[in-house]
Amino acid sequence: QVQLVESGGGLVQPGGSLRLSCVASGIIFATYTMGWYRQAPGQERELVVFISSSGSTNYADSVKGRFTISRDNVKNSVYLQMNSLKAEDTAVYYCKATSINGARNYWGQGTQVTVSS
Repeated sequence: QVQLVESGGGLVQPGGSLRLSCVASGIIFATYTMGWYRQAPGQERELVVFISSSGSTNYADSVKGRFTISRDNVKNSVYLQMNSLKAEDTAVYYCKATSINGARNYWGQGTQVTVSS
């Protein structure tokens, strides 16, 4: 059974930082591309960033220079360091695992990030 469990969300003031974590089980983690997505109220889910099994990354323009993704294949975990947070970063953040051939996709349950003063 595949499980992705996110944690680390919360309420933070504009300009603040948060670090999200996602722990995966039931997959050969090192072979999967791991991604962070977010969905704000009334909006479609959008890609924030992904990191491939080889470590290459792709960031949405809106978060470049502020967010950093990393992975630990020993701990089966992927992280999202979010700095200089803005109100428009408020959303539910989801972790996604994609198999090497794209045939299998798994989602976490999401973690709420709220940026507000």
